[in-house]
Amino acid sequence: MPADRAAAAPPTLRQRRRAAATREILDAAEAHIAEHGAAALSLRAVARSLGMTVQALYHYFPSRDDLVTALVTKGYDDLADAVRTAVDAAPGDPALPRLVAAAEGYRHWALTHPERFQLLYGTPLRYYTAPVEGPTTQAMRRMSAVFEREMFDGFTAAQLAAADTPTLSAPLRAHLAQLPPGGLGDLPPPATALLMSAWGHMHGLVVLEVFGHTSFLGGHQAEIFRMAMRNLFEDVRGRIPAGE
Repeated sequence: MPADRAAAAPPTLRQRRRAAATREILDAAEAHIAEHGAAALSLRAVARSLGMTVQALYHYFPSRDDLVTALVTKGYDDLADAVRTAVDAAPGDPALPRLVAAAEGYRHWALTHPERFQLLYGTPLRYYTAPVEGPTTQAMRRMSAVFEREMFDGFTAAQLAAADTPTLSAPLRAHLAQLPPGGLGDLPPPATALLMSAWGHMHGLVVLEVFGHTSFLGGHQAEIFRMAMRNLFEDVRGRIPAGE
């Protein structure tokens, strides 16, 4: 059979059953995390909740690390979907930059799924190390690419390289310049520095809210967040020179 026809062949019954079982396991693991927290995750607990043996679960996830990697990858993918959906649903009002809509999509997902958000960005799980340049890294890059696009859309590489930032040290510039392509390595060092600073500001506000540290603001947290994101967007864009 030609390679193109083989690639287009529909999944077999066995493959469909395996995919369905994998989704069911991931759903059960997410439910377990929501109830008990990520630190309590174990293959035995997930298997028990599904009425299966640990040995049977090993056919899908040979180790706890494999399950955690799949959960983190799915978390980043779901977060990226939420961010993209928020951007696509933005009303097109010039007064509400699409970057602000993206940030609000990020915040909403984190508040709706606090335990999964903590799995991504909370205290690292003991004895777990994500695979280098593995699926978790690729999923994270897909999510960050949305923010990169909405922050720098319309600017050329020359404009981004000329962005007004505090003087970057030679070692930092060299480090940023050698980042791998397909992610932040596609940006000039000044733009990378601006994006990381902006992301840290946005993410920090979300973390404070998820962990309840801004509850004293009551129902005004969304308004404060939107104001902060507008100011952040205007500050970053104002540091990039206009095109000729």
